[in-house]
Amino acid sequence: MAAGPNRKESPAEPFKRVLGLCVRAIAGDGEVQVSYAPGKPEIDGKLVQLPEPSRLPSRKEVAVIRGWADSLALTAACHDVKLHNRLAPRAGPARAVFEAVERARIEALGANRMPGMASNLTARIEDQYGHGRYAEITERADAPLEDALALMVRERLTGSGPPDSAKAMVDLWRPWIEERAGRTLAKLDKLADDQATFGRQLRDLLRVLDLSDELSEGEREEGEDDEQDPESGDQNAEETSEGQDGQDQASDEQRGEGEEGETSETAQDADADQFEADADGEEMAEAREPWRPNFNVLDNPEAFGYKVFNRSHDEEVSAESLSTPDELERLRTFLDKELRSLQGAVARLANRLQRKLMAQQNRAWDFDLEEGTLDAARLPRIIVDPMHPLSYKAERDADFRDTVVTLLLDNSGSMRGRPIMVAACCADLLARTLERCGVKVEILGFTTRAWKGGQAREAWLAAGKPPNPGRLNDLRHIIYKPADAPWRRAKRSLALMMREGLLKENIDGEALSWAHRRLLARPERRRILMMISDGAPVDDSTLSVNTGCYLERHLRQVIEEIETRSSVELIAIGIGHDVTRYYRRAVTITDPSELAGAMTDKLVELFEEGVPEPHRLPLPSHRRKLQ
Repeated sequence: MAAGPNRKESPAEPFKRVLGLCVRAIAGDGEVQVSYAPGKPEIDGKLVQLPEPSRLPSRKEVAVIRGWADSLALTAACHDVKLHNRLAPRAGPARAVFEAVERARIEALGANRMPGMASNLTARIEDQYGHGRYAEITERADAPLEDALALMVRERLTGSGPPDSAKAMVDLWRPWIEERAGRTLAKLDKLADDQATFGRQLRDLLRVLDLSDELSEGEREEGEDDEQDPESGDQNAEETSEGQDGQDQASDEQRGEGEEGETSETAQDADADQFEADADGEEMAEAREPWRPNFNVLDNPEAFGYKVFNRSHDEEVSAESLSTPDELERLRTFLDKELRSLQGAVARLANRLQRKLMAQQNRAWDFDLEEGTLDAARLPRIIVDPMHPLSYKAERDADFRDTVVTLLLDNSGSMRGRPIMVAACCADLLARTLERCGVKVEILGFTTRAWKGGQAREAWLAAGKPPNPGRLNDLRHIIYKPADAPWRRAKRSLALMMREGLLKENIDGEALSWAHRRLLARPERRRILMMISDGAPVDDSTLSVNTGCYLERHLRQVIEEIETRSSVELIAIGIGHDVTRYYRRAVTITDPSELAGAMTDKLVELFEEGVPEPHRLPLPSHRRKLQ
C-alpha cells in the first residue's frame, strides 16, 4: 500500500489551491483564507467560503466557482463595510436593491479591467438565473426589482446584457425604471470607482423610484439637502402650484440660499467630503450609529417586506389536544411496529452519539489533596503506617455544558408516507438517546390548518381582496415534546405524525422563527436547532396573490438573522431537497433511510466542535480599491 505522503490526491485539489492564491492576489491581502463547503458562497471578514467542487468538476462548474471567487475577492478589495452600512437603507426592498446594485458595481470594476474575470463573472450570473423561473414571466409582481435593476446597472457599467434566462424579467422593469430614473441612473456610469459617491447617488435613485419610505429618519436628514432629481420634478409637474412652492421653500431653507437653478452636485460633494472626514474617527462613527434602528426580521418581519393578513386564526398547540387518547395509543402501536424494522440501524447510530456525549461527561478526579472528599481507596496506607496523613480527592469540572436540542420537523403534505414515518422514528430514538446523556430535547412540527388558505383567506375575500395581503393561511405549530417533558410522557404524542390529514402546507420562515424564539427562552447555555424538511416553503393561497419567491425570501432572511446574529446553532437536513442553498451548515439526503445517519453525524460534529464563541459581525478597519 502506498505511504501516506505519496497518497494520490483528488483531481480537484490543485484547482482549489490555485483558486485560493488567485483570491488572495485579487483581494491584495495575503491573510485572506479560502475554504470550500456546501451552501451559499460568502465573505466574512478575511474568510471566503466557496462552493465545494465535484471530484471531477465540469468546465461550467469550474467557471461558476471561479466567478464566485472573483466576486468575493473583489468585495474584499473594493468594498468598505462601514461605509456600506451607513449608506444602505435599514431594511426591506430598498435594502435589497441597494445591496444588489452595490454587488453589480464591485463586479463591474473587475470585469472592465480583466477579460478573463469578466467571463467568470458572466458564468456566475448565468448560473444564478439558470433555474429559468424568470424566463417567461409576464407581470412585474413576479420579477424581483433588485435583480432587474442590478442587471441594468451591470449592463451600463460593463456593456454586457442580461442572460437570456433573465431577459424577460429585465424587460418588464426597464421601461418603468427608464421613465422614472433614466437620468439618475445615467449618473452612476462614471461613479463606479467611488463607493461613497456611488452610494449617495444610488440613494437618490431609491427616492426617485418611490422607495424612500424604506429610509430611516437619520438617512432622510442626511440626504435631504440634495436637490430633488429633475426627473422627479417632471413626474410631479401635475401637482398643485401650492405644493411646488412649499417644496421649493423647504429646499431654500435647508440650503440657506434662494437660487432655484442650483443643482445638488455641490452639496453632494460637500457631504461626501464631510462623510469621509467622519469615517476617519471611530468615535464620530459610533456617535452617528444610534439613529439606525435595533430590530431584525425575527422581531419585526413587516419591516423586511413580509406581511401577514390575519394572525387571529394561527394556533400553537400540543399534540395531545389534536387527538384522543385512544387514537394516540393506536398510532403509537403503529409507530412501535415501524420502529422494530429500523431499530438495528438507528440504534447503532444512537449508541455512537451516546458514547460521544458520555465521553465528554466522564467524571475526572484529582487525588492526594489536603482537603476535599476522603479517598477511601487510600485508607489501607493509614493501617500500614498510622503516621501517614489522610488523602483526599476532588472532582474536576467537566467541560460539557448544559445543552438543549430542538428538532423542527416539516409536517407538509409532501412528507406523507415513508418520509414522515422515518422522521418520527428518528426523532423518537434521538430523544431517548439524548435524554440518557443529560441533553434536553424539544420536538416541534409545523404545517397549516387548511389546504389553499383557511379562515385568513376567507377574511381577505370578505375584505374585497386588497392587494399584497401577505401570508394568507392559518398556521398550525405543534409541540410534540416540550424540552422539560421526559420521553416516556411524550412518546404517544410523537405518534401523531402518523395521523392522516394532519400534513398540509408549510411556511418554513415563520416556523423557524417560532422555534428559535422558544429556544432563546431556555436557560441552557448551549442551544441547537435542527430543521428537517423536504422542500422549499409552499402555500398556494399565499403565493397566488404575492410574488413567487415571497415565502422563500422571508425564509432566507430568517436564516441569515439566526446564522449571523444569534447564539443558537442552526443545522438543516433536506430530504430529497437541496437545503445547502439556504443554510450554511446543512446536508442533503436522497432517501429517508439516510435520515438517522445524517442527524447523528451532524450532532456528533457539533458536540466535537464544542461551544462556539458569541457571534460577532466583522467590521474591517479598511478596504483597498483594486489597483
